[in-house]
Amino acid sequence: MFFEPLTAWRHVEVTARRTQIDYANLMKYLVDEQFPQAQKIIVVQDNLNTHVKSSLYKAFSPSSAGRILDKLEFHYTPKHGSWLNMAEIELSVLSKQCLDRRISDKEVLTEEVAAWEKRRNETALVVDWQFTTEEARIKLKRLYPSITS
Repeated sequence: MFFEPLTAWRHVEVTARRTQIDYANLMKYLVDEQFPQAQKIIVVQDNLNTHVKSSLYKAFSPSSAGRILDKLEFHYTPKHGSWLNMAEIELSVLSKQCLDRRISDKEVLTEEVAAWEKRRNETALVVDWQFTTEEARIKLKRLYPSITS
């Protein structure tokens, strides 16, 4: 799942598994097809074991992997903090609106997800992000330093 909050664009890719090769191919798609003119793409992601730079070196030649990685800047959500990730919020919406029933096979799943994605993108639905810095300092106090004089 990709979600670009400023333009309300999302993309969902249905794969058989979540492998490092799948991840690498999606990063390549992001760089080469979705944002080819971008100088830098900021990627906020969780700490899944496939979400590592070395995944690209497993999938591509060193020069290709390096070229893709040069355009990407990674930021990771805190462990146990996937609720901070807007893509996770979009996945929750996908699950409730599209995947709340038995789907017979991968082909049907792919078609259903593509239709959901198209509808969400056409209507430019955004995530209503209401988490403030003050709330973050309370909920994530262990991540913020305590300053005493």
